[in-house]
Amino acid sequence: MYEQDKREIIRAALEIKNYGLIALSGGNVSVRKENGDVVVTPSGTAYETMREDDLIVFNKDGVRVEGTLRESVDTVALKYIYDQLPEVNAIIHTHQPYATAVGLIGDTFPAALTTLANVTLGAINVAPYCSAASLDMGVQAVNYLGGKRAVILKHHGVIAVGGNLKEALYAAIYMEEAAKAYLAAKAAGNVAIMTDEQTADAVEIHKSYGQNH
Repeated sequence: MYEQDKREIIRAALEIKNYGLIALSGGNVSVRKENGDVVVTPSGTAYETMREDDLIVFNKDGVRVEGTLRESVDTVALKYIYDQLPEVNAIIHTHQPYATAVGLIGDTFPAALTTLANVTLGAINVAPYCSAASLDMGVQAVNYLGGKRAVILKHHGVIAVGGNLKEALYAAIYMEEAAKAYLAAKAAGNVAIMTDEQTADAVEIHKSYGQNH
């Protein structure tokens, strides 16, 4: 069931590992299908050795329909996000260090670079601390996403979302690159923030980036 999606999820999990967005088996990757089924990485399983049949599938009611390993500890939060945001069909949860660090010094990750504006659609909110592996984690994520493609969970990590897996993956990766530059600039002095018009322009330009096929 959903073999192609499982392969893509494992590839995305290896990407976030390679880009330093998670350590060991932390975080999770999931996609939602048209019928409401969700395919998600299992709990505590190294991405380097993960196989397609290791992944878990649960239906729109949260009932497991495939997989024998223990599901992600964040499943209840993931289900809440999918239930509340019908436009979201992919979620990547990471513990990426630089973006998470931004969440320790403020309530917003401002749009200071076109890189951030392009893929996350503007400044990123920082959600207040909430317990990991809880429904509250999903509630806070939904409350603070604000129409963007990512939210920082204070003292925890990042949730990146998208209409597809590529959008969520790019949001997480480019957000981390932007966070590195932002923190370097902040350490050196004041950071120049993009205006709303500049941010909107960056978002619009990015729509024509890449290939249509």
